[in-house]
Amino acid sequence: MDSDISNLIKKGNELMLDCKFEESLSYFDQALLLQPNNPDLLNKKGVVLRSLGRYDEAIECFNKSLQLDPRDLDSS
Repeated sequence: MDSDISNLIKKGNELMLDCKFEESLSYFDQALLLQPNNPDLLNKKGVVLRSLGRYDEAIECFNKSLQLDPRDLDSS
């Protein structure tokens, strides 16, 4: 399962860097099904949602990420 999630995150990151945000979001959503409380994944999803102009959803992801792991109070 670890390799599955690693592959999903890797593909999501690649698509995000290529500005293919809808596709990237799909991969991050799939990864979140496997690890719903992963703060780093939630942050990545928030970045993609922000890039898509879906600001309310992005804020929800960022807030949940910070609730799970408040180590980075300056995140996104």
